[in-house]
Amino acid sequence: MHNHKTLIWLAPGGTIPDSCSELARHWALYPADLTIPPRRRTATLPKVRVGVIDLTHFTPELAPLLEGWIEALCPTQWVGLLAEQPEPDSPLSEIVAAHCMDYHTLPYDMLRMDNALGHLWGMADLLSRLQGRVRQPFQLHALAGRSPAIQATRALLRRLAQTAEPVLITGESGTGKNAACRFIHEHSAVQQGPFVTVNCAALPVNLTQSELFGHEKGAFTHALTARPGRIEQADRGTLILRDIDELLPEQQSTLLRFLQEGLVERLGSQRQRRVNARVIATSSQPLEPLVAQDQFRADIFYRLGNLQVSLPPLRDRLEDLPELASSILRAAARHGRHHRRRLSEDAMASLLEHNWPGNLRELQNRLQRAILLSESDTITPADLGLQTHTPDATVSAQFSLARFRARAEREAITHCLNLSNNNISAAARMLQISRLSLYRLMAKHGTGPTTPESGRSSVVRKGGLS
Repeated sequence: MHNHKTLIWLAPGGTIPDSCSELARHWALYPADLTIPPRRRTATLPKVRVGVIDLTHFTPELAPLLEGWIEALCPTQWVGLLAEQPEPDSPLSEIVAAHCMDYHTLPYDMLRMDNALGHLWGMADLLSRLQGRVRQPFQLHALAGRSPAIQATRALLRRLAQTAEPVLITGESGTGKNAACRFIHEHSAVQQGPFVTVNCAALPVNLTQSELFGHEKGAFTHALTARPGRIEQADRGTLILRDIDELLPEQQSTLLRFLQEGLVERLGSQRQRRVNARVIATSSQPLEPLVAQDQFRADIFYRLGNLQVSLPPLRDRLEDLPELASSILRAAARHGRHHRRRLSEDAMASLLEHNWPGNLRELQNRLQRAILLSESDTITPADLGLQTHTPDATVSAQFSLARFRARAEREAITHCLNLSNNNISAAARMLQISRLSLYRLMAKHGTGPTTPESGRSSVVRKGGLS
């Protein structure tokens, strides 16, 4: 029986089509209006396991709201509903690939859909019960790889883990910001302490103080017992402010005193408590433009943005893709019910040609879907939802070893110069080459400062990372 299983139905207007009404026999359907920002509804949602996104009438204007819902309800396993098969390079195709574990087109096969939802519910249920003890699948691989960009990022994260200062981690959706937070925590002096995450995108405005600072018994109606807030729970550990760019100005104000003085005061109490927690904030967009537009408080930015890390998107570290894909497939075979799959040459070429707007999360979803859909042990481009690779002279030149090596060198130089605030000596140390070799490579690729005088302080400070 499935009566106790909740199924979120995310659609414009929260409308459930009549053709899908028979799912109510096995699922407790919970409609959610895609056109309403998630911060207004997530406080009332039940514990989420599996969700359906109705994309049959999707328009590009809904994309920001959809991203907000998906982030707010992470790590929900999503299934997409489409009117027809999407074009391979269309925005709709990219959304499905980045966020959905499966998708269905009209006319819907309800038996197949019910079976797919049941399979995803089992996996989501396991992840929910293990939350806090295991990472999401793509996070296990987010920082893996040998590309210069990810090696420099890992080196910087190790350095920052040795400090107690706040850190701001930026990067596109799916680049592994949560994994970077966990990496810093596990390499820090408080690795044995609590690891507490506050999802700022889902923090209701009227409950912000109670959620962050806690409350005393009787502080408000239904406050039957005292409860510490999320900040206090992170004492002697790490506090993650996830998607801090989603906080409204009035919510940002509540954080300021804690960030400045390390003090919290529960609702209904006059006693201040000191909390010693390492703060890491994440954002899917740079905060500087938001500060300039008065959408983010400058005083909070200067408290958080002194030490910054920018995670590279997958398209900038394609040389890691074969290793990442192999690792994900091995993990799926080890923990699932499927035999080990391998990628055909055409499938690997298609992966390398793709632009990866959803980054590592999209890679994870495409591979998991291919495992479910593949009729053999060899995964094809069609299983991945990508166009079949057609080798020709142009493509061969595009993916030649020399081209990969040259691009890797350029990206490594640019990335390390950014990380070191354009300090030549520091960048050379990151790359493990001499300063003379670095100058020679910069001249070869026409990148970076060309004179020693252009280098500046090697201390990683605000504005030194991009």
